[in-house]
Formats: sequence, structure tokens, C-alpha cells
Amino acid sequence: MPDQQTCGKGLSQNAALAAKLALVTDAVGDNHAEHLTALDEHDPAARRERDAYTALLTKHRVAAQQLREIADDMAGYRDMPMAPHDPVVMRDPKLRRAFEQLVAREKELRAYLDERIEREEGMLAAARRG
Repeated sequence: MPDQQTCGKGLSQNAALAAKLALVTDAVGDNHAEHLTALDEHDPAARRERDAYTALLTKHRVAAQQLREIADDMAGYRDMPMAPHDPVVMRDPKLRRAFEQLVAREKELRAYLDERIEREEGMLAAARRG
């Protein structure tokens, strides 16, 4: 019998999304931390910016840790046995719409990331020239 797809295996396979989001969130935090080093700590005008970046850095670290925990939890369900599912509920349009919404949000994220990456690659190119 071929390896049966189960909800546990599906959760485990989808853990990669949370893991990747954790890496990106941590990288945003890293950028905030490096940006802080460019601010003059003795300049009162820079205080608001320092406070903002420090607060955001902390929140990004917490969010990244939570995403890592979610990914670990999801991966840990890999061997969860398949439970019976109500076939009527599985065919309910609400279930399909929820999945369609997920796919739509993923497409929106992909489009956003494509635009963002293009802009940031331009910034990197300028920084390398400068």
C-alpha cells in the first residue's frame, strides 16, 4: 500500500511555511538591530526612532519565536494517525471557501514579496555602488 496521506503528514508538510516566515521575521529584526547602530545615541532627535526600532525589534523576535514553535508543533504531528472525517462536512462549500481563501492570500503574499524584493534589490544595488 502506498504511503497514505494523512492530516498529520499534511500538517508536517505545511510546517515549512511557518518556519520560512520565522526566518524572514528574524531577518527583519536583524535589520532593525543593525539600523539602530547607525543612530547617534546622544542625539535627542534620534530618540523616537531608537524607541520605535527597539520596540519593533523586540516584537519581531517574539513573533519569530512563536512561528518557530508553530512550525515545530506542526512537524511533530507527522505520525499522527488518520482519524475518521465526516464526508459530508469535507464536501461543505465552507471548507472549500476557506481553502480558496488561503490560496488567494498566498498569491497576494507572493505578489507582495515579488514587488518588495525588486525594490530591495534596487536598494542593495545602490548600496553596493555607493
